[in-house]
Amino acid sequence: MPHRHRHHRAVGAAVAATAALLVAGLSGSASAGTAPAGSAPTAAETLRTDAAPPALLKAMQRDLGLDRRQAERRLVNEAEAGATAGRLRAALGGDFAGAWVRGAESGTLTVATTDAGDVAAIEARGAEAKVVRHSLADLDAAKARLDTAAAGLNTADAPVWYVDTRTNTVVVEAIRPAAARSLLTAAGVDGSLAHVKNRTERPRTFYDLRGGEAYYINNSSRCSIGFPITKGTQQGFATAGHCGRAGSSTTGANRVAQGTFQGSIFPGRDMAWVATNSSWTATPYVLGAGGQNVQVTGSTASPVGASVCRSGSTTGWRCGTVTQLNTSVTYQEGTISPVTRTTVCAEPGDSGGSFISGSQAQGVTSGGSGDCRTGGETFFQPINALLQNYGLTLKTTGGDDGGGDDGGEEPGGTWAAGTVYQPGDTVTYGGATFRCLQGHQAYAGWEPPNVPALWQRV
Repeated sequence: MPHRHRHHRAVGAAVAATAALLVAGLSGSASAGTAPAGSAPTAAETLRTDAAPPALLKAMQRDLGLDRRQAERRLVNEAEAGATAGRLRAALGGDFAGAWVRGAESGTLTVATTDAGDVAAIEARGAEAKVVRHSLADLDAAKARLDTAAAGLNTADAPVWYVDTRTNTVVVEAIRPAAARSLLTAAGVDGSLAHVKNRTERPRTFYDLRGGEAYYINNSSRCSIGFPITKGTQQGFATAGHCGRAGSSTTGANRVAQGTFQGSIFPGRDMAWVATNSSWTATPYVLGAGGQNVQVTGSTASPVGASVCRSGSTTGWRCGTVTQLNTSVTYQEGTISPVTRTTVCAEPGDSGGSFISGSQAQGVTSGGSGDCRTGGETFFQPINALLQNYGLTLKTTGGDDGGGDDGGEEPGGTWAAGTVYQPGDTVTYGGATFRCLQGHQAYAGWEPPNVPALWQRV
């Protein structure tokens, strides 16, 4: 059909324009993150994969079975794969059906499409192509119907559901299969879209905890600082909503008066933030193994299959991979959605703490199942949604050193530092229009012309 031919010509043009930049990131080369002098920064440079601290790399080696060079290359490849997937998502439009990485070093990116005519364009970007039946938009719509139906049901026996791009289905995990079938029927989700999996454990929230650093709520229960933030001149931190309600007071690990919960959502979401008093200063770090500081340079969301590490007071640094992005989970207290599901273990004492990929903040620990002795899973509340909901700015070390020269263009337009952008959002800057490729909070130095890993000129 004519409109299909026009679509492929547009995809081909978009591919040709930037293929060289993106294929480099999938090569697995140790120098994949190094750009020639005078060129735009690579995705790895933009996301500061070189800022990953030794403690994080050691945890990746232990939990993912890597050596140090493999861990470093994995972070570079994941940064480049995210940028590639973002550009292909923009180019494929409604055909796009998800993307994920695999391999010890995340050296292989797979991009799914509903149209076989897109295969050549995907492969031209150095990615593997998979032709599937359902688009990501269709899967997300089915997942949204499950979320709506779950509001009127008891989903304790079908506690987890999510979009699984690798199987091109919406998966419902259930203690009792009949509970999953009831949810699917109530949501009107077609059987061709859905898959039911058995599970034996019920997820739970991790109360009585610490994270990067401990804090106490109303001089009683203990939770974890997720990420230091600012809101205008006010300093504070992001954490899990189940840790405390608005108005609850907090004290630090040293039992010194610290702050007050300003906002909290749980269930529904699992997000909260605490405003601290003048005795406390927000820093751009997460507490790592051995008390080392782990730099936070941004909040670019990692793709499925990417490595992710968690800081917790009970089990320390633990690493794993992102398994699903758009997940719903039912705890005893209610359903949380959307959260990100991971293979990282956690235990009581770890709740509210920091999830980070390389130097990019990912989210705050919500709950899960299992433990770090026998293995388990953990869900986190994505940090960008939390920042956006409360109008917070993540404290980072990125600042003005995150980008290069903007080519002499005058700033201005609709792009604004501090704004959380999602894939597909468009802005103007310097008289040009740009499309967001990966979800992130914008910072000075990350202006659209400076960071092709995050923005595409249209």
